[in-house]
Order: sequence, then structure tokens, then C-alpha cells
Amino acid sequence: MLTTIRNKALNFADVVMRVPPLFIIDELLRIGLGLPGENIVLEDVNNEFKVVSVPDSIVGSLVGITPEVGLLHQLNLSQHIYQSYLLTLFKFILCCLACEAALCGIMLQKKHLVVVYLYLISVGVIFVSYWSNVSTMKAVIWYATANETATSILDDVLCLDIPKVLNPDGPGVVVIRNYILQCTLALIFCYVHLAPRFSIIQKSLVFSFMAPSIFAVLPIPITVLNHAPVFATLLPLAVSKFVIWYNSVAMGRIIYSGYQHARTFISSYGLSALVEAEWSRLNVPCVLRIFWMLRVGEQVIQIMGNHYGEDTFTYYVMVRTLLINGCETLTAVLGMTSVISFICHYIGCFFQWILLNDDEEDSKSIGTVSAILFYILALQTGLTSLDREMRLVRLCRNFCLLFTALLHFVHNIVNPLLMSLSASHNPALHRHFRALLVCAFLIMFPVYLLVLLWSQYSVSTWLLAVSAFSIEVIVKVLVSLAIYSLFLYDACRHTFWEQLDDYVYYIRAFGNTVEFAFGIFLFFNGLWILVYESGGLIRAVMMCVHAYFNIWCEAKAGWSVFMKRRTAVNKINSLPEARTEQLMQLDDVCAICYQEMSSAKITRCNHYFHGVCLRKWLYVQDRCPLCHDILYKVDSPQDSKDNVSALTDQERRNEDEIDELYQNQGLQRNGLRSPNYRRYVEQLNEDR
Repeated sequence: MLTTIRNKALNFADVVMRVPPLFIIDELLRIGLGLPGENIVLEDVNNEFKVVSVPDSIVGSLVGITPEVGLLHQLNLSQHIYQSYLLTLFKFILCCLACEAALCGIMLQKKHLVVVYLYLISVGVIFVSYWSNVSTMKAVIWYATANETATSILDDVLCLDIPKVLNPDGPGVVVIRNYILQCTLALIFCYVHLAPRFSIIQKSLVFSFMAPSIFAVLPIPITVLNHAPVFATLLPLAVSKFVIWYNSVAMGRIIYSGYQHARTFISSYGLSALVEAEWSRLNVPCVLRIFWMLRVGEQVIQIMGNHYGEDTFTYYVMVRTLLINGCETLTAVLGMTSVISFICHYIGCFFQWILLNDDEEDSKSIGTVSAILFYILALQTGLTSLDREMRLVRLCRNFCLLFTALLHFVHNIVNPLLMSLSASHNPALHRHFRALLVCAFLIMFPVYLLVLLWSQYSVSTWLLAVSAFSIEVIVKVLVSLAIYSLFLYDACRHTFWEQLDDYVYYIRAFGNTVEFAFGIFLFFNGLWILVYESGGLIRAVMMCVHAYFNIWCEAKAGWSVFMKRRTAVNKINSLPEARTEQLMQLDDVCAICYQEMSSAKITRCNHYFHGVCLRKWLYVQDRCPLCHDILYKVDSPQDSKDNVSALTDQERRNEDEIDELYQNQGLQRNGLRSPNYRRYVEQLNEDR
């Protein structure tokens, strides 16, 4: 148990260590990677006004300057724009390098990530120490300059003037507080720094941290006190720089070994296998989930601190603000996607619990597909680039589309269960009731949603898309219930129902046709959005994917099934129908379904099968299930003539006598490939 707790704690620490780089990337994306916004400014060119776009940094220099004043010509606008663009380019490069460094930090292994954090802690300790020393020196210098009769802290201690030393308004308390803090920072730095731990260096580091506090006690000139914090950080900074220089070769080897590992893995297993392995190693969904929750928690604290108690503050406003801010960058959208995937996963688990289904893959696939769908919707609708009000509206619409898609996923869980309950004659009524209850929900909720949306909103492309998805899930559930009812009715019959396959085919064909029609409708609906509302490369790509997989591939597969069925029906109709006398003489069951035969088709090899069973068999192959002879073959007149001439008179006599032996013994003949054929030929030769 202790080992399990330890492993969970280490895994949680590994996840938490990968979260801060995401905050860095999120902040860089929030400021637009250093790229300025554009502002429209009027430029006077040859006494004509021309609209130009300039960065934000130039707008401040143009405030109050109008073409009438004539000062715009005195401003070298081109030079300012050139310098501003160079500065913008420099900021953009720095932001890209910072993003790349943060991504590399996320990709590091656990042991290397620990080393990076130790180094960052040591550097952070240096800056905290410097900030504290500067604040202390300012307090001491201010007190010394404000009071001409002020003495040093050392003089007060030697004079045993303890009340003056511990005076809250004096520098003594500040120096003592800084001394304690510097001792703590020195111990932390000496413990976590990655340089060689020589004794003299360790002692020197402790002294360098505490030196400004010691100097503040002594009667030292103010100039020395001003520069003491700077000199105190020289040795710790030198140690930190030495660590970088000393481990530069090792860092290069780590990066190169990672590159070699990725290259070898891709060559052996492929890129998708590498992505899947790294996704599992880094535990990306959990990292994104914790990042988004911490981000939202930070905003909750900020909102509560700034607006709690105000008349306009309500929890609805807070939730609304959190939703808007929770998807303002790509990393924030990824975090929200992970949270939505987590919620959808447990929604799938809830429906599986209702259906008594223990297959974990279904719930996992619901979470994964829901996450992919939500992120694609966010990208193709440009969620991060919208203003705050429109972002909330678009987010709610995306949630609505996602929930209708979730209903389709639930149907994919309940549909095979319905088929299995009806086909296996399962007598467990509670399982039937649970499945039917879920089907009732899948019908009633879309109907309620459609009534609510059409009563509240006017006709729009988004409303049409939601309506299409909702009606489609209703039709799919009705088709499943119809087939389920047919199977139950067939289970109650005592005779074989040969028309069952036809009815099931017609019902499924109706459902597939409706689904195909809605696919075409959604394609044209998306095309309208692309042309007239909000275009974009991602939407165009997704439309192409939809057109290929949901329209072309479905049409091709449906046409293939239709042609196979049509061909099989034509082949079966060409076979002779068994007479009642023949079936009574045979007194056997169909070798495919093992059901009694009230009607049957006779094959070329003189075997009897149900017509519907034989038609299903023809979907797979054209040979007899018993003797593997060709069931259906159209011989040309020349082929028939050649086959007849190929048989000798003796072979024809053998064929006739073998047929007679079969009929006398009440057996079916299995054709020329029958294993009994040789035995009967030998028996005829012996009789002769």
C-alpha cells in the first residue's frame, strides 16, 4: 500500500512539474507573441488623406497630431515604423524561443525536469535575495539621511540601547528580518545549487548572502551600502553561470539522444506510435486538466478579491467571466478540452452503468472523440479570436453541438446491446427495461431541445445543424427499436421467418438513407457558412473530410451493399424452388441456419437451403457451404458443348447410376467433388 501511495505521489509530482511551462506558453499567447495590434491612422500624403495601419507603439507618438496642424510631416513616420517593426520582430523571436524552451521543458524526462527546477529555484533564490537586500538598504539609508543624529545599529547594540534597536520604526527590525531571510535563502541555495560543493565555496556563498545585512549594522558609508546588494549577488550568479557552462555538453547530449530516440522509434514503429507513447508518458490530458483548473482558480480568487460585495457581483457573472476567459488562448482551449473529455468520459460511464455494460473502451472512446470534436469546433469557429461577448455565444453553441454528438455516442453504446438482447432471446427483463429507458431518453431529450431552440432563436445555420443532428439521432434510435421489435417477434415464432432479413434490410436502408441525406444537408450548410459567414482553412479542410468520409465513402459502401444484394437476389431467383414432396422426402434442416425448411432452393450440386440463408451466404462467396462447388455459373453455349463432349459414355452411365443409388438410399448427392463419388464408382465397376 505504501508503494502504491508513493507511486501515485511521484506521478502527481511529475504532472505538476509539467504545468508551469504551460502557464508560460499561455501568457505568451495572451500577449500575441509580442506582435502589436493594428490601429488605423490618417496620413497626409500630398494633401490627401490615406488610411494606414501602424503598430500600437507609434500611436502614442501620434496622439494630438492632426493633418491640419502640419506636424505629421515633421515626424519621420517611415523611420518610426521601421524601428518599431524591428523591435516587434525582436520581441516575436524572443517569445518564440521562450515557447520552444517551455515545450522542451514539458517534453523532458522526470529526472531532467527535477534538475531544471532545482536550477530555477537557485536562480530565483538569488533574485529574492537581491530584492530583499535592496529593500533593506533603502530603509537603512532613508533612516540615516532622515535623522542627522542617528547612530549605527552596532553603536546602539554596544550601548545596550535595546529599545532603540527593536524600535518598529527604526532600521533594526528590518535588518534582523532580512538577516533571518538571508540565512534561510543561503541554506536553500547551498542545498539546491548544482555546482561542485567545495567547502570554501559553500562558506563564501553563505557570507555573500548575509554580507549586506552585516554591512547595514556597521557604520559604513552610504555609497558602500548602495552597492552592497549588487556585490552580494556576484558569487551566486557566477556559480549559476558555471552550472550552465559546466553542463552545456551534457545538455547537448540529452537533446541529441532524445532526437535519436525519436528517429529510431519512428523508423521502427511509425510516427503515430511515437505520439501515442509520448502522450502516455507525459500524461497530457491530466497535465492540461490541472493547468486549466489552476488557471480558473487563479481567476476566481482575482474576481472574488476585486468585485466581491459589489451590487453588480453575482455568481452568474463570475461563471460567465470564467467561461469567457477559459478559452481566450489555444492552451486554455486545450485545457478546457481536457476537462470536457473528463466529463464526457464519466457521462459515458453513467450510461454504461445504467445499461450494465462493463466495456471500458466505449467510455474512453466517448471522452476522446468528444475532446477532438470540441477542439475542432473551437478551431474552425475561431473561438480565441472573437471578442468577449461573441466568444461566449459561440462557446455555448459549440457545447450544444457537442451534446447532440454525445447523444450519437450513447446510441452507439445502446444499439449493439439492443441487438444482442433481442437476438440472444435474453430473458433478463431488467436489462431490456434499462436499454429501452435509455432509448426513450435519446428520443425525448432531442425533441425537447428542438422545441426549446426553435421557440427561442430564429433560423440560422447553427440552429439547422443542431436540428439535423437531433433529428438524425431520433431516426437512428427509431430504426434500432424497429429492428429490436422484429427480432423479438421472430423469437416468439415457432417457425422460420424467411422475410425477416428483407424487413431488416429495408429498415436499415431507410435509416442509412436519412443519415446520408442529412450528411449532404450538413455539407451544404457548412458550405454556406464558409462562403457567407465565417470562412477559414480549418473549416474548409473539415468540409473536405466530411465530404469524403461521410458522403463519398458512405455512398460507395451503400451502393456496394445494394449491388451485392441485387446480384444475390438474381442468383437465388435463378435457382429452382424445392417442391413440397422433395422437402418431405428430404426431411432435413437448412445447413446454414439449422432451422426446418418449409421452402428451399436447390443448388446445382443438389443441396437444399433456405433462400434467404443462401442469399446471405452469397454475400461472402459463390460456393456451396457443404461441398464448395460453384453455386451459380452462367455457361456459354460453347462451354456447355465442350463439357458435354468431354464426358465419355461410360462417365455418363456412371453419373446416371450414381444418381439412382442416391435416390434409392434417400440421400442428397454432393456433386462430382463428393468423397462418396469414388466409392460408388468402384462399387459399380465391381457389380459389372
